[in-house]
Amino acid sequence: MGLFSYPKRRLRKLVRDGEYAEAIRYGEGIKGGFSGDHDFMFIMGSIYYMVEDPGSALPYFERAAELDPGDVETLKLKANSHLGAGDGEGAAGCCRRILELDPGNEEAASLLERLGR
Repeated sequence: MGLFSYPKRRLRKLVRDGEYAEAIRYGEGIKGGFSGDHDFMFIMGSIYYMVEDPGSALPYFERAAELDPGDVETLKLKANSHLGAGDGEGAAGCCRRILELDPGNEEAASLLERLGR
């Protein structure tokens, strides 16, 4: 089977090659078949995060967090996307959830302190 038989593999290759605009176009074109796939949602959110588009990253991170509520890495990126979008309360909520899952997470504790929440 070729590369195109494995859409997520192609998506990862585009990201690895730094072809973010093409990765976004490709991912947006196939997302309907991956609405229940945490990995796909995380990848797409990460691409938007890397191109500094937190508003577009958030729906993907939100869906990834729904699919795997215990994924601290998703919650970290979701918190940073909330911050980038000017939503301090959303970021704080993510930090609180991270601390429930990982009470010793210094990054989440520090951000929550900086947010004053």
